[in-house]
Amino acid sequence: MASVAPAPSTARPAPAGERKGIPGRSGKFNRVDPVFYAFLLPALVLFTIAITVPAITGIVYSFTNSIGFGESEFIGFLNYAVLFSDPAVLSSYGFTLGFSVVTVVLVNLIAFFLALGLTSRIRFRNALRSTFVIPMVVSGIIIAYVFQYLFSNSLPQLGQAISNPVLSQSILANADLAWIGVVLVTAWQAVPSALLIYIAGLLSIPGDVYEAAQIDGASGRQRLWSITLPLVAGYIVINVIVGFKNFINSYDIIVGLTNGGPGTATRSVAMTIFTGFTGGDYAYQMANAAIFFLIAIAIAVLQLRVTRGRAAIR
Repeated sequence: MASVAPAPSTARPAPAGERKGIPGRSGKFNRVDPVFYAFLLPALVLFTIAITVPAITGIVYSFTNSIGFGESEFIGFLNYAVLFSDPAVLSSYGFTLGFSVVTVVLVNLIAFFLALGLTSRIRFRNALRSTFVIPMVVSGIIIAYVFQYLFSNSLPQLGQAISNPVLSQSILANADLAWIGVVLVTAWQAVPSALLIYIAGLLSIPGDVYEAAQIDGASGRQRLWSITLPLVAGYIVINVIVGFKNFINSYDIIVGLTNGGPGTATRSVAMTIFTGFTGGDYAYQMANAAIFFLIAIAIAVLQLRVTRGRAAIR
């Protein structure tokens, strides 16, 4: 008598996510392997100690009249009210905003056109790419001291030698021109990171698109405006947001170049906050830091939304 083969099992193996303790399609959470908590806990503790606790402590101090030590009294929102009428604080925000906008524009223009050249069919393009990213790995304070010497010594000597009154004096000593030096040096260091992003964006464009446009008779300028710019628009937005967030936090290059001078002409918000910590305005500058922190968070959230949007499109 022939044996009857057993009916195939209709049981479905559990999804891999459910077997590993990750939510499955049903949306129910299963038991998480303790090893995940072992890796998460140290990072969570360090983040709490280094970021969360100091931030909360600083916000609490911003509602007092503390000078950084000794006793203090609760004064409510007085520090915040005074901030919005303080000329020094408003000046630092004005300089930081203007400097950041100008630097973002300059950095993205230079980086984009460099990326166009470094992704074209030129010789030694790989070697040139390596050369252009060198400023990114050099410390900002070192770059600032090198350029400070150039602006204060080398360029004035050159200007005197060629009888050029503009170059004969250091622009860092001119309250109306010092910001130009800060913008140039900051852009010199920031261009490589933006350049790498633009190179990645340009290399992601299929070559067939350009070939088809060239066959249709499109000129180089038309290909740039109708193909390249629309396809790398997302990379431009990311570079603008990331660059602006970094530039509003500028500190080391400004300290090395001008130390906020002449006077307070190039004093950024970060410099104003740090100077106040040691100048007896601890609680007052803590309120300033809290406002600045909210601005940074808003920019970070905007950056996150943009980058997630780009990922979803892809």
